[in-house]
Amino acid sequence: MRGDGPMDFLKSIAIAASGLRAQAGRMRIISENIANADSTAQQPGTDPFRRRIPTFRSEVDRVLDARMVALGKLRSDPSDFRLKHEPGHPSADANGHVKYPNVNPLVEMTDMRDAQRSYEANINVISASRRMIQRTIEILKS
Repeated sequence: MRGDGPMDFLKSIAIAASGLRAQAGRMRIISENIANADSTAQQPGTDPFRRRIPTFRSEVDRVLDARMVALGKLRSDPSDFRLKHEPGHPSADANGHVKYPNVNPLVEMTDMRDAQRSYEANINVISASRRMIQRTIEILKS
């Protein structure tokens, strides 16, 4: 099967760019989770921040005839909140318990590292495609 030459390079760059956008969005969500890990509810009896989980979805770019990736809907993590016994805390319930977000910073940092690696892999694809385009131009000039 024959490729489309320059269109193949553009397609690979566009696919990798969609991956960059999706992973950047994922890192933003993870950052928000980490930033809210120790927050409490605004008022007693209400729930604190709930961890959000990014998802991905597939999109078709009809111009390039390529499957792209995009950040999908955010899901809420249904796991239980952390409870701490802090009777003097403004957000404590009648039993003196304070609900804290269901965010585990270690899990978030692991997810962040995974997202960074995926981001870097997409940058490498774009860089390699760019080098191939430059090399092709050099060959055509000679």
